[in-house]
Amino acid sequence: MKGYDPHAFEPFAVTVDLAVFTVRGGALNVLLIRRGQDPYAGAWALPGGFLLPRESAETAARRELAEETGLAEAVVAALHLEQLRTYSDPDRDPRMRVVSVAFAALVPDMPEPVAEGGGDAAQARWVPVGETGPLAFDHARILSDARSRIGAKLEYTCLATGFCPPEFTLGELQSVYETVWDTALDRPNFRRKVLATPGFVEAVPGAARLTGGRGKPAALYRAGPATALHPPLLRPTEGHAQ
Repeated sequence: MKGYDPHAFEPFAVTVDLAVFTVRGGALNVLLIRRGQDPYAGAWALPGGFLLPRESAETAARRELAEETGLAEAVVAALHLEQLRTYSDPDRDPRMRVVSVAFAALVPDMPEPVAEGGGDAAQARWVPVGETGPLAFDHARILSDARSRIGAKLEYTCLATGFCPPEFTLGELQSVYETVWDTALDRPNFRRKVLATPGFVEAVPGAARLTGGRGKPAALYRAGPATALHPPLLRPTEGHAQ
């Protein structure tokens, strides 16, 4: 373009970082990788990496996730990635000026990931969010922001079903809310609100699952066509069960 000099601006790199959550053993877990290279060699971090010249941020996020965790391509391709925000502090990376586009994702419980030795990752694992310890770069801030976003979106969207298998019980769905919000919910009240919300869940005809307790097997449901909750399913205020 006439009059534009690209050399008048200092070049900088763009990366992606991913906060990928799941529920395991009744706790909210996040996917972390142990860095195999400097900077922060040996430290735990969120998976991510640099954008290639002809690559979108979302494409880069899916590529880096597959490369650094060994998750199957079909699993990575099916993930719902939500752009969280951009992190652009000039000193966030000791190598150079690096701007990061962060994403959040939810997945059902799955086996431990296996780092394939590519890129910066030497190891990958699920870690309870309360046990992550110090993280490389500004990833603790990204993780905190992502957890807050997920907790808030559970109130107004159908995002919670992303933590569940394709067919799930209402008890499993309630467990997602209780785990992410870190609070107990009243079972009959939760069930009533879920079933009264149009398009939130759909019953799987004739399907049921034994839950290990007494009584009849629990009915199975799947995610419905809705994306937003009307009315919202608000988390309880302190001292009041939902």
